[in-house]
Amino acid sequence: MDDMEIVQELKSKGLPAFGNKQERLDRLFKHFGIPKPGSGAHKDKVVNKIELIKQKREERRAELNKLRKEKALKEAENEALGKKGDIDFLNMIEQKKFKQSLLFPHKSSRNMRLCVCVRKRPIFPKEEEEGENDSISCANPQIKVFESKLKVDGITKYVDQHVFTFDNTFNERESTEDVYRFALEPALDMIFNQGMVTIFAYGQTSSGKTFTMQGIQENSARQLFRLQEQLGPQTRFKIAFYEIYGGNCFDLLNEKAKVQILEDKNNNVVINGLVEEEVSSEMELVERINFAFEKRTTYSTVANNTSSRSHAICRISVVDEYDEVLGKLIVCDLAGSERAQDTKSNSRQRRIEGANINKSLLSLKECIRAMDSNGGHVPFRASKLTLSLRDSFKSRKFHNRVIMMACVCPGNSSSDHTLNTLRYADRLKSRKTTIKQYGRRHQGGKRAASSRRARV
Repeated sequence: MDDMEIVQELKSKGLPAFGNKQERLDRLFKHFGIPKPGSGAHKDKVVNKIELIKQKREERRAELNKLRKEKALKEAENEALGKKGDIDFLNMIEQKKFKQSLLFPHKSSRNMRLCVCVRKRPIFPKEEEEGENDSISCANPQIKVFESKLKVDGITKYVDQHVFTFDNTFNERESTEDVYRFALEPALDMIFNQGMVTIFAYGQTSSGKTFTMQGIQENSARQLFRLQEQLGPQTRFKIAFYEIYGGNCFDLLNEKAKVQILEDKNNNVVINGLVEEEVSSEMELVERINFAFEKRTTYSTVANNTSSRSHAICRISVVDEYDEVLGKLIVCDLAGSERAQDTKSNSRQRRIEGANINKSLLSLKECIRAMDSNGGHVPFRASKLTLSLRDSFKSRKFHNRVIMMACVCPGNSSSDHTLNTLRYADRLKSRKTTIKQYGRRHQGGKRAASSRRARV
């Protein structure tokens, strides 16, 4: 219909004829009850959108109700078990943990000049009652640390994840025997053939260093006497046990008598006055070790009621019938590392001890790095600890093997300490070694990127 026909039709029906053509048509369609072209399809589309929005809203409400019920059920379950940790953080951590206990089999330390291992201890019921969550996941050779944090708004929770790779990692379900079998046992026969094997336990206070070292010493005592049976009675064992506390050295097998760490005219390190006792059986060796541990210096700190405030060094020498030293096993239980900001409430004496401990641990790291990189100079005179262990890093007579056992606590409140421990252990060894074994693709990507930058 043209415009004139529409006007005439409107007038014939007694309808106003003002407006443009579309308005006149709409008026005419409305009079006859005819829907406007396309209006039904548009209405259906709008209705569908509204229905979809309603459906999504109901789904979100159902999901939130489900999460609330699951959270309430989990809280009730944890309360029955005596756990009081934050459920939201716990769920986020559980989703990111390793699903398997091993990514790769454990590696033997036999052919490693420096072996770096990490051991996670189990979380204690007392810690769970205090609201701690297990924030560490181990799957050899990797370990994940989860930091529980809040965003800037102070409400939104999230978990920051850190991943490290070492030669071996041991989770809370693996025993001290497992640690010993892969860490120390493969290298133990070296000490009968001009070898010096040194194992360190490093970590924060209450991370399980002393427990691990005592278990390793008991296992090594058993293995040493088995090896002696194969070699004959001409080989004998001598033990010396001393501690370094506050820059001084004390003999733990001789009523904590003070001894001096000196260098002779040939630049050999000698501990003047240190008593060496010969042991003839496994039981006697373990007894002397336990006796020395009981004499060790411990004090109460904010972190631990019985914190080890000294470095305890057990030295087991293998000698022949002419009293010539064939090799040595040195087991070093280091003092617990602490951050300066966490020791402010300690007494002045405890803070001075902490400063001395951290200084010696720093010098130990530099000595091990220099040994592993064959960098020439080893700065062993930086502390009494490294001075007494000079031959462990660079010896003209013995072949050296060093094993570092980093022990970590699983609680989320210890995440900062755990990260410091793992970073310390990670810096001991060149990252290239780890990448070569377990991350070839990543290493190739770095090489390709560096070559592209060089071409540019």
